[in-house]
Amino acid sequence: MRVASEIVLTDDEREALTKLAASRLTSVRLLQRARIVLLAAEGMLNQQIAEQLGIGRIQVARWRGRYAQMRFGGIERDLPRGAPPRKVDRAQLVELTTQTQPEAATHWSTRKMAAKLGVHATTIARHWQAAGLKPHVVRGFKVSRDPKFVEKLEDIVGLYMAPPEHALVLCCDEKSQVQALDRTQPGLPLKKGRSATMTHDYKRNGTTTLFAALNVLDGQVIGQCQQRHTYAEWLKFLKKVDRETPKDKTLHLIADNYATHKHPAVQEWLTQHPRFVMHFTPTSASWLNMVERFFRDITTERLRRGVLTSVPELVAAIDEYIAHHNTQPKPFIWTKSARDILQKVIRANNRLSSKQNAALH
Repeated sequence: MRVASEIVLTDDEREALTKLAASRLTSVRLLQRARIVLLAAEGMLNQQIAEQLGIGRIQVARWRGRYAQMRFGGIERDLPRGAPPRKVDRAQLVELTTQTQPEAATHWSTRKMAAKLGVHATTIARHWQAAGLKPHVVRGFKVSRDPKFVEKLEDIVGLYMAPPEHALVLCCDEKSQVQALDRTQPGLPLKKGRSATMTHDYKRNGTTTLFAALNVLDGQVIGQCQQRHTYAEWLKFLKKVDRETPKDKTLHLIADNYATHKHPAVQEWLTQHPRFVMHFTPTSASWLNMVERFFRDITTERLRRGVLTSVPELVAAIDEYIAHHNTQPKPFIWTKSARDILQKVIRANNRLSSKQNAALH
């Protein structure tokens, strides 16, 4: 039969334990352990102490025994439980994350790295966060290699920031393959506590191409949907722009280097209409064309979640959106100077060059 450890306290020990049990600054755990020892010193049994304090008898026996063996140090700190936590060499972790790849995968996850280093996934996540590493994130980029990049950049940014007098600056482009998508099943509407739902699969009901010209001055958009996007359709759109703009204004059109924009038939028409002045963005620099912002807006606000059962319905939706946009248009304000953009491009090129040189060596 087990006998509880006898606790005999000195005056100093009793005074110290009594202060702990009465202090408001003592942690709950240490306060409880001090009370266990004090009651045990009064000759109470473990079961009696457990009932009085509202805890388990085994817990009382543990702290009574620890105080009997190690005195005050036995209750002041917790003894280690199980094996000590395994430490991670952060330098090694950073090197593995940035310089290697897991087997049959393109990037590390917290679980893959945890399995390799023999630690918990949350440990990996904590160290990655401290080191500023996000292996699951990849950002796209495209650096223009156009030999006339600087010249074209300064030309277009100059039109945005200091447009010529008695002229209109129009950002033009086409958004091809706009799909009329219908969902295979009806979704549920938005309600409190539940997001709107939409099936991941869809039915294709045809496509159209949206030609658009964004007026940099006031944000108005001239739009036209056509079945194809060859030079003939582009020429038809230019004629629409010619009809819907003041005849006494010079038109500076910003467009990309798509072949239809430079077709001989288009060039001939432009020669006959000298008020049209073309400005082409550098290769792989469509972000310089502000009409792309309008295309993004119409995609996110009208098309992406739209349920469209036919091409005529799609065209009607696009025309309705453009008409609504033109009732209260807001211009996109360009703020970056050509110098700032050029410095950013130079920094990106330098980083890419250093990376490529390191890879070669």
